[in-house]
Amino acid sequence: MDSGKKITLPLLLSVGTAVIGSLQFGYNTGVINAPEAVIKIFLNETWAGRYTEPITELSLTLLWSISVSIFSIGGMCGSFSVGVLVNRFGRRTSMLMVNVLVFAAAALMAFSKMASSWEMLIIGRLVVGLYSGLSTGLVPLYVGEIAPTALRGALGTLHQLGIVIGILVAQILGLEGIMGNATYWPLLLGLTFIPAVIQCILLPLCPESPRFLLINKNEESQAKNALKKLRGTSDVSADMQEMKDEARQMMREKKVTILELLRSPLYRQPLIVALVLQLSQQLSGINAIFYYSTNIFKSAGVAQPVYATIGTGVVNVAFTVVSLFVVERAGRRSLHMTGLMGMAASAILMTVAIALTEKLQWISYLSIVGTFAFVAFFEIGPGPIPWFIVAELFSQGPRPSAIAVAGLTNWTANFIVGIGFPTAEKLLGAYVFIIFTVFLLVFFVFTYFKVPETKGRTFDEIASGFRQTMATGMDKQLPDEFNSLGADSQL
Repeated sequence: MDSGKKITLPLLLSVGTAVIGSLQFGYNTGVINAPEAVIKIFLNETWAGRYTEPITELSLTLLWSISVSIFSIGGMCGSFSVGVLVNRFGRRTSMLMVNVLVFAAAALMAFSKMASSWEMLIIGRLVVGLYSGLSTGLVPLYVGEIAPTALRGALGTLHQLGIVIGILVAQILGLEGIMGNATYWPLLLGLTFIPAVIQCILLPLCPESPRFLLINKNEESQAKNALKKLRGTSDVSADMQEMKDEARQMMREKKVTILELLRSPLYRQPLIVALVLQLSQQLSGINAIFYYSTNIFKSAGVAQPVYATIGTGVVNVAFTVVSLFVVERAGRRSLHMTGLMGMAASAILMTVAIALTEKLQWISYLSIVGTFAFVAFFEIGPGPIPWFIVAELFSQGPRPSAIAVAGLTNWTANFIVGIGFPTAEKLLGAYVFIIFTVFLLVFFVFTYFKVPETKGRTFDEIASGFRQTMATGMDKQLPDEFNSLGADSQL
């Protein structure tokens, strides 16, 4: 088998170990929602114990909102710090170091009830959010740099697979009969330390990113040894040559700070593409489903909304696996457009079903179909692709800064949707998903005209395409130029 398409045990181990960080992100995204009622009881009892009076509705809502949303605040800070860590300590070492945050967060959350301290719960959520923000930058960066060009999309999708598996595990363990109850909810939140232990054991067995070793550290022999281990062959001349070409290009562009990235016209086109793709993921409305699906199903008259929510998690995982197998065949751009248009159609279906619930009882099943389809199309494109395509759009110099800015954009949009959706739902009722439908159509048009196909292209070829576009002033021709490199990208 061609070494460029060969999945070796060291490569699988390295990618799998890195993706544990993605699973942590998913788990901590979903874990707080199921035990909402019992955590609110804890907040009430703790307040009454301190102040000898029941908590007011306003104070309870405030404390609960902070407990949930502080995770996103931590994520924003963490994602913005990725560039500093990876340039100084490397990709693998950074992933190992940040696990200290998980251990601290797990202890704070697990013992918050015993200590009668909502402060410990909130700080724990902030710290695990900080870790998750770092992971959303570190994992795609590491995986993108160790993967062969022919497998970069498929292996990059594993980041999203880790996230959705984490969400599903949290949904299942959060059932009242398992751990989502008054006795075990602190342990449910503290379980996040187990994947961290596993990752700390396995990461030292994984090689550092060869790109980091060669381009950042100028350690050619170590980079070659890492490549030999990852590719399972002694002939890594093609990979080495690709990295040396990128290194030569880097000598002309040097390491790029976040401020330089934002100011430079050279990076404007790929940066706009990267940021809009991140917005297309979060403003699609997917987190409205993940955060509030139980309430959505209740509104639609579904008899067992908790199990319908878990069904959503199962669909989520299943279609991420589908994306894993088709991303290198269909291409990033075409899958992203397919996902966006499918989500728009599903959102309209959900709107119709919820609006007609009171008139047609059977139509509640249509809302389940619409929700499942919404999630399925999300995992076809907008779910996995924005995470790893950022690493593909930039060469080694600006890549860490670009991932940091993209991560901050993603977490900020996540926070806005999480905070704003309940209010929007109260104002618009059944028609709330029309907002997301409009966003999805706008992102579809942008993707069609502005997003290049990156399937099968080296990092330097992709960066060269943008440089050529800037030099010729033909930014309107961008997709056509890139599609000449891969005509099968079209829908």
